[in-house]
Amino acid sequence: MGSTQRDEASLFCAAYHDRLVGGLSLYLGDRAVAEELAQETLLRSFARWEYVQTLASPEAWTWRVAMNLANSVVRRRSAQRRARQRLGPTAEARDEDHAAPIAVRQAVANLLKRQRMVVVLRFYLDLSVAETAARLDTTDDAVRSLTKRSVAALGEVLDIDRTREGHP
Repeated sequence: MGSTQRDEASLFCAAYHDRLVGGLSLYLGDRAVAEELAQETLLRSFARWEYVQTLASPEAWTWRVAMNLANSVVRRRSAQRRARQRLGPTAEARDEDHAAPIAVRQAVANLLKRQRMVVVLRFYLDLSVAETAARLDTTDDAVRSLTKRSVAALGEVLDIDRTREGHP
């Protein structure tokens, strides 16, 4: 693709982006997913611009790609919903509580950088104190201290009463 074609493809993508996101948002009811699908669609249009620009309506081709991607999302959501129904009410009840994971992610994101790293390494990746110390190039004692401060900070933000959970 030559420089002129690349420029034309870029202009097309920039001009069509907002309309694509808006349409996908209405179709899916989820702006974040719509933005991801719009980016994927426009990347595909850009990559195939030599072909797309020859079409009577590049917008129509691009919209068709977007709808194919969106329909895949709809089918996946439907399959997930059917799977939850087959698993019974316990699985549905777990899936309905979305507030806790969001609150935890937000609380972790607000920690200091090294505290975030310790939380991710120790609790998400399930590394030992020694493995975490090696990854952070620090001592075991420093990891223990960071872990303790991180957990305390998360406990305050998330309003966790450790005595209620059976911890001293």
